[in-house]
Amino acid sequence: MAFASDIRTLESNLAHRIAAFTKSALQRVENYRMYRRTVKELAALDNRELADLGLSRSMIKGVALEAVYGR
Repeated sequence: MAFASDIRTLESNLAHRIAAFTKSALQRVENYRMYRRTVKELAALDNRELADLGLSRSMIKGVALEAVYGR
């Protein structure tokens, strides 16, 4: 009996690890998409609109990284 419960624990642990990995991968993909969308939207603004936001073109990628990843 103890052997059977050990197998179930191992299988359960593996299933949780796979689920956690999948969730993490999907979150990374979604974060990257949000980053790219933010960069694209900011890059579409003209220099005056960026200046109204207190930004310059050189700041776009950094602002997008901070907005999405908090860096």
